[in-house]
Amino acid sequence: MFIVFLKLTGDKSRIPEFMADHKDWIGKGFNNGTFLTVGNLDDGAGGAILAHNVTRTELETFLQEDPFVTEGIATPEVHEVTPARTDSRLSFLMPT
Repeated sequence: MFIVFLKLTGDKSRIPEFMADHKDWIGKGFNNGTFLTVGNLDDGAGGAILAHNVTRTELETFLQEDPFVTEGIATPEVHEVTPARTDSRLSFLMPT
């Protein structure tokens, strides 16, 4: 499982120009079974993604396709997490 922070590091004024394409990219992440949830960081510094069912290399490759990343607006920060315990609703995240 991975927690990804998309940190806004570039020109924030360009966000509206690429938001529709960014949302399409997010949709692909859900459609291909990689993303579990996405959301905005509360301080306006970017976004967060919970991802699974993917290797780190595959995830990093997919992150490079995000228009915010390709346009230099955001920089992804990937953290791999190996769950030690979960609520039963998230048991599918436990390593086998």
